[in-house]
Amino acid sequence: MQSLELDKPWEQLSSLIDTDNPQQILDFLNSINPADTALAVSRLTVAEQNRLFTLLRPEDAADVIEDISDTQAADIIDDLAPQQAAAILEELDSDHVADLLGELDEDDANAIIEQMATEEAEEARLFLNYAPNTAGGLMVSEYLDYHHDQKVQDVLDDLQANREEYADYDVQYVYVTNDENHLMGVLRMRDLLFPKRTAKLGKLMISNPYRVSADASLDDLRNFFEEHNLFGVPVVDAESRLLGVVMPEDVEEANQQQSTQQFLGLSGIVGGEEFRSMPLLARSGRRLSWLSLNIVLNIIAASVISLYQDTLSAAITLAVFLPMVSDMSGCSGNQAVAVSMRELSLGLVRPKELMRVLTKEASLGVINGLALGILLGLVAYLWKGSPFLGLVVGAALAVNTIVAVSLGGLIPLVLKQAKLDPALVSSPLLTTVTDMCGFFFVLSFASLVIDKL
Repeated sequence: MQSLELDKPWEQLSSLIDTDNPQQILDFLNSINPADTALAVSRLTVAEQNRLFTLLRPEDAADVIEDISDTQAADIIDDLAPQQAAAILEELDSDHVADLLGELDEDDANAIIEQMATEEAEEARLFLNYAPNTAGGLMVSEYLDYHHDQKVQDVLDDLQANREEYADYDVQYVYVTNDENHLMGVLRMRDLLFPKRTAKLGKLMISNPYRVSADASLDDLRNFFEEHNLFGVPVVDAESRLLGVVMPEDVEEANQQQSTQQFLGLSGIVGGEEFRSMPLLARSGRRLSWLSLNIVLNIIAASVISLYQDTLSAAITLAVFLPMVSDMSGCSGNQAVAVSMRELSLGLVRPKELMRVLTKEASLGVINGLALGILLGLVAYLWKGSPFLGLVVGAALAVNTIVAVSLGGLIPLVLKQAKLDPALVSSPLLTTVTDMCGFFFVLSFASLVIDKL
């Protein structure tokens, strides 16, 4: 069906919900693109969202869930009755189920799992045992595995008998296991087309295939798929039992979500994604938690000025250069933060390599600090005609840049060792330090030559 482009798709969806006609609702949702579906659902009231997912069949509701963000989907699922939510989740891929349940409170998630079929409930509990950005958290349980003593004909018969179920699987490989479900080998689908139908899988399989452990990190998975051009990699436990399969597209999606979380953290949005369709108080809390901390940090920085009130009063021109010194140093420091964050995510630096990072950043800070200090000092001299003013602000900027760049490189590593989120804490912490040090250097240097300013 051709996709429609509507200015306000939520208005039409809202009116269709009022008709209580699920087929008309489904026809409309099928006629618009996924982005418009997400937009329309997000603009509905909570009551309309509940009514929408009550009217739709679980499989159709699951299709809508796949078009919206996990954060919004989890909010909707949380508002539904556990039995109704369970019916919808059972229609989703296993990794998507784990993502949504992971967004819920433990009690709410358990209430939904208890309403799921036994097999799906066991899978959900298994997935929730692993951190979201690990192989265990990203794997899917929709894969094909057979015993090594089975024959090619057995596999072909099973594929034919279960063709409707397997049609939804992203099948590129067949995995071969033993009686204890230990991973023994792998077969490409094409490897089943040409051998004799009586040939056993154990004789045809590629033995000792690539695999990753369930606790492999997102960085490990990204590096694996960069090195190996595969359609998926099996996930095993400590005893090499097959648990699931990780797809490269799921790793890429997780990388994008991690980048989004880091961006939100650096922007002061705490607690995950924020949408304007969320409750007002929830959105306010996500922002205030960082802004409140920032007030405290800025009070600490401003207290430095109070120590040098006499110096500032005697040379009021210094007030013009205080924000320039702190801001320029802060920009230099944030560049170092970004490099450390990137190297940590790629595994190019370890949190304990503080001295290596300090040496690299301090040497760069000396060069950039001198260059920026000379430039700002020259501007101050030409503007006010005072070489001592130029010397004070230039030296302060040079020294503060060295401090900012050095700390900017180190702070993410230190926070990582302390098991804190570097993306959330690095920026406000560095800003406070560069402000405080910048004010201190300008005013303390000025106090030394106050008679000549």
